[in-house]
Amino acid sequence: MSENVTELRRPRAVRPIGLAILAMGGEGGGVLADWIVDMAEHDGYPAQSTSVPGVAQRTGTTVYYVEFHPERRDPHDLAARPVLALMPVAGDVDIVVASELMEMGRAVQRGLVTPGKTTLIASTNRVYSMTEKSSMGDGRVDPAPFLASAQAAARRFVHGDFSRLAEQSGSVISAALFGALAGIRALPFSREQFEDAIRRAGVGVESSLQAFARGYELAERGGEEAKAPVREPLGGGGLAIERLDERIRAGFPASASSILGPGVRRLADYQDAHYAASYLDLLQPVRDLDAASPEHGALLLKETARYLALWMSYEDTVRVADLKIRASRFERVRKEVQAKPNQVVHINEYFHPRIDEIADTLPAGLGRFLMRPGRLHELLGRMTAKGRVVRTTSLGGFLLLYLVSGMRRLRLSSLRHEREHAEIARWLECIVQHARSDYPLAVEIAQCQRLVKGYGDTHARGMRSFGKLMARLPQLASLPDGAARLRALREAALKDEEGKALDALLLDLDQPAPRLATGT
Repeated sequence: MSENVTELRRPRAVRPIGLAILAMGGEGGGVLADWIVDMAEHDGYPAQSTSVPGVAQRTGTTVYYVEFHPERRDPHDLAARPVLALMPVAGDVDIVVASELMEMGRAVQRGLVTPGKTTLIASTNRVYSMTEKSSMGDGRVDPAPFLASAQAAARRFVHGDFSRLAEQSGSVISAALFGALAGIRALPFSREQFEDAIRRAGVGVESSLQAFARGYELAERGGEEAKAPVREPLGGGGLAIERLDERIRAGFPASASSILGPGVRRLADYQDAHYAASYLDLLQPVRDLDAASPEHGALLLKETARYLALWMSYEDTVRVADLKIRASRFERVRKEVQAKPNQVVHINEYFHPRIDEIADTLPAGLGRFLMRPGRLHELLGRMTAKGRVVRTTSLGGFLLLYLVSGMRRLRLSSLRHEREHAEIARWLECIVQHARSDYPLAVEIAQCQRLVKGYGDTHARGMRSFGKLMARLPQLASLPDGAARLRALREAALKDEEGKALDALLLDLDQPAPRLATGT
């Protein structure tokens, strides 16, 4: 008696292709995933996509995951239907696409990028986190280690500023990244099939195809090389700035020109060329000290020049008004909201100068009179208790800020100018004084200007911390590690807005050194 055995027909085991996309809200990560799925299914490849929204420290990062079978299958053949995963698994992702540099770093950290397996496509643009933005110092993360770790982690690494390519094409970054995905030629689809997926979507087709083409070309070239930025020659500014450039070349070390040139232009833009010339005047004593100590490579001059330019261009009501009505700002806002040429964009500014900021803007004598207790002080205090919204794209709002910005002519006689330059003079005097006996300490004193920034409460907090450090200079100068101590105090002040970390270190500084026990 024989038995008939029927074998179940099982499809040949073929591993699916997995793509992880890390994108932030508004960047079209979902559209990118839909394009990939549509392209695969339209050509007979079973595919699916899933997404996990995240509430990150910026606009909310979402991880999109796409898997599709690398062979065409009959969609009606249930036995041949593959099983596809819902989420990326560390060590098992073929392609990772990141729309921002830090998101690329997250993908590497999570193990989604694997040497010998994963192709990584990443945009090198930055969307700064709240931690970076709220830092009292320069809280920006250095991108170089992220690029190096990505290069080491990926089988192939293609990177570039895809966000800039998309902006230049009037599209969003997802289209440029889709072009890069086509350009690496790692998927079984032609360029025409990629472009057809964009056309089938039917939204923003022409601009998306332009961004796609630019992303494709960048990926085809292998991406951008990780290289140091090239400094362009400084130009512009008219005859007065050219004379200041000549003064820099003739009277200052060449190694400091990359700081002095931008410093002069910043201050000429802030006030005028005469103000920029006074900047070079103030730096001459520091230049002479560095000339007597050539072994330091003019480090003190460069650091003092960097922070003096920032301090002399302190933020005041006049500066804020000036920046808000510049044509470049209106153009930048239009680009950020991706406004079409025929669309009208309105910009509402929150403007809230308080009585002390108004007094700072006035001539010094009048400003001091205004700050005295009395009926006028109380009246202005009530009038400025609440801020107001000013529409700078309206005639009235623009003229209001234009009049405020026009007070720049009075700035050099203002109460704020008098106060700031008195502090600047004391700071420079401390630098010169300590440079003769303790050069590293003088460099640290120059860098303490990082605490002084903004206006209103921000400026007041910074000046309090700055004053505490300057008051401790005689004590620090007597210590063998005074420079290191001052650096630690400054970093503590930059990290803690309330000043608790700084106060704790100052208290520790006041503690007497422990005595060594002696035998009898």
